Amino acid sequence: MEQYQKKLDELVSNIILFAPRLITALVVLVVGLWVIGRLTKWIRRGMSVKEYDPTIQRFLSGLIDMLMKAMLIISVASMLGIETTSFLAILTSAGLAIGLALQGGLSNFAGGVLLLIFKPFKVGDKIEAQGINGRVQEISIFTTTVITATNKTVIIPNGPLANGIITNETAKGSMRVDLRVNIPRDADIDLAKKVILQAMRDTPNVLSDPAPGIGVSVLADGLTTFDIMPYTEEQNYWEVYYGVLENVRKAMIANNIPSPVPVQIEIHKEA
Repeated sequence: MEQYQKKLDELVSNIILFAPRLITALVVLVVGLWVIGRLTKWIRRGMSVKEYDPTIQRFLSGLIDMLMKAMLIISVASMLGIETTSFLAILTSAGLAIGLALQGGLSNFAGGVLLLIFKPFKVGDKIEAQGINGRVQEISIFTTTVITATNKTVIIPNGPLANGIITNETAKGSMRVDLRVNIPRDADIDLAKKVILQAMRDTPNVLSDPAPGIGVSVLADGLTTFDIMPYTEEQNYWEVYYGVLENVRKAMIANNIPSPVPVQIEIHKEA
């Protein structure tokens, strides 16, 4: 009986000694969770003010929240006298193994974070990247979905996309339509330039600012080649492309500017 009483007294003594540490750890845990909640809300509010993408807002705030809570739990465990060194070593080893196994996925993840933060393009933009030209339909953490002009859905990994060259064709709000027109070498160049410029201006949806451009680019094979460059809004690109060609052709006919005649090469065989 005395032995049991002695053990009970020892247990009570240990509880009394441990109680302040336990109470302190619980207070730290509660206060820490409250502080983390406030910090997470503040971070989300800051990202909203800077107009970060909603996907990156949720991901980054969730990641920061998780990391802070993990650090808090480890600190509380250490206050309670729990050995955390081996636990941290296991977590580090597991993180390294997972990182090596998911190296490609992590690269795409990092690329997605960069794309969502720096915004080289947004949903709805027309881009050219990784050999693909099309309109951006969706930007996720790991991939970007693009719809091509032929209505094909192309999914591009964000790792190569973020590290490669990206051409955003709609970032400036207007696009230049690059066309070429040939006239015979002996035709009146000044008249042709005047007629072509007016034909571009008369085409619907051709912008006056930036103004259409024209210049002689090639003199060869009995031809004078003009580069003509009207500007338009992205959604009117193909309408202007075909409309300008049609109007230029009609204007050249109306002003008696001849079309180039194909050069015919005669081959004579020796008898």
